[in-house]
Formats: sequence, structure tokens, C-alpha cells
Amino acid sequence: MTEQPDPAPPMRRDLLIAPLAAMLPLALAGLAEASPLDPSETIVRLPQEIAWQPQPGDFPPKSVETAALWGGTTEPGLYLILIKWYPGYMSAPHTYLTDRLCVVLSGIWMVNSGPDFDPDRTVPAPAGSFVRRVAGTPHYDGVKSGMKEPAVIALCGMGPVGLKWVDPSKPGWRKA
Repeated sequence: MTEQPDPAPPMRRDLLIAPLAAMLPLALAGLAEASPLDPSETIVRLPQEIAWQPQPGDFPPKSVETAALWGGTTEPGLYLILIKWYPGYMSAPHTYLTDRLCVVLSGIWMVNSGPDFDPDRTVPAPAGSFVRRVAGTPHYDGVKSGMKEPAVIALCGMGPVGLKWVDPSKPGWRKA
């Protein structure tokens, strides 16, 4: 009988892969048994199902739109809304009673603080940016003329927000 050479010792890679490979059939079997989505526990609204509304007040058509996702800015409690600013429009300087947390989802949102409206002094907040609006501080924002696309921003805070225009004798929007 001839002697067989000793098998090669297991490589480190083999030691790492073996347990993962052994678990693969179990993981795949678990996928087949996953329960279906319960719409009373996980509510999904696809983009085409989100209802955009013109901004209330004297805002021109296609200047700014909003979509309420949770709660409302005039109601007590937590709210989450989307706002879409179209190129060429900005808000007039205003304040809120409560902080507002903002995440830019798409486009470039132009922002500034202070009571004096000056679009040339705004700062760009591109998609992915976080902006906190501190309660009681004047600010303004929007999308300047010549920019390529609207900016869509997710806004979250505690209502009611108590919006106040710095100069209520002028419209709440400005051409920019």
C-alpha cells in the first residue's frame, strides 16, 4: 500500500468561508418564509403617491409646493413635510416659534439668516445637506433664477410653527 501525502492544511480563507457557506441554505430557506408586509405596521408611500399642493397664501403658481407626510405645521406635535422651491423664487425673511430641522433631498437650496433680503448673500445647501433653523431667528431661502432644478427639502419640527413675516406688509415670496 502506498502512502498518501498529507492533505494541505486548510487555508485561513477556507476557515472563514466554510461557516458562511454552511449557513447559505438556511438563509435562503428563511427568505422563503418571510412574512408579507403588513400595511398597518409599515406604511409606504411611493413618490408618485405623495400629494404636492401649492403653498397657501399669495405664492405664484410653480413657485413653491408642499407635501405633508406626517402631522402639520399648524397642529401641535411632530410634523414632517416636503417643500419644493422652483428656480426664481425665495421666501421673504421670516421666523418660527420652534426649531426646524431640514435635509436637502435634491437640487440646491439657497439659504441665509437675517432680516434683510439679499439673494446674493445666500449660501448653497446641496442635496444631502442638513440645515437647522433656530427658533425666533429671521431667515429666508429658496432657489435663485438660472438654477437648473427645483430644490426638495424634508422639514421636521414641532408644531405649531407660528410663522411670522419680518415685514408683513410685503408678500411672503420674492423673485430671485
